[in-house]
Amino acid sequence: MSEVVHTFTTTVPRWQPYVVPVDFATATDEQHAAMQTTPSNKVSPYVLTLAHDPETLAVRSPLFNLIMYGKDGLAGSERELGAVAASVVNRCVYCAAVHASRFNNLTKRTDVIEAVFADGLEATLDEHLQAIFDFSARLSTTPPEAVAADAQSLADVGLDELEALDLVLSSAIFGWANRLMHTLGEPMRD
Repeated sequence: MSEVVHTFTTTVPRWQPYVVPVDFATATDEQHAAMQTTPSNKVSPYVLTLAHDPETLAVRSPLFNLIMYGKDGLAGSERELGAVAASVVNRCVYCAAVHASRFNNLTKRTDVIEAVFADGLEATLDEHLQAIFDFSARLSTTPPEAVAADAQSLADVGLDELEALDLVLSSAIFGWANRLMHTLGEPMRD
């Protein structure tokens, strides 16, 4: 029996869509083309659900790839931490699990995510990661609570303008992704 997951964990739950996803075998050429640009080239139930709107998916996935996997600017692990912060604010346990796992794999540091999942927005991290986490979390609230001092804290820990922009983009795209995940389905534990 499946149950909905409500707590943060690095164990990635199964995402169960509320609508019937596109059947890959019978998808249109436009849907197949849109699914070719998924972040991991994996056609998941989420991607198959988004494929109902192939025009948007064809734009969303390349944008996501550039934001999260760009070679310049902010380190990939720090983009992942921004995604985790946004997902914690938005209570998206699926996205938090995926991106917390990626952060752990990239950094080989589980202490950061353990602190975030234990203490939420009150987590205490080292100065550099704290500035990144706090900025992303404050930017992700509705309305955003990020202020000039939060942006200055990024500069104070050594982020340049491109890195700060990458953090804004990774946080923002997860504001969107989290809301899509919530409205289109729910995370399930088998």
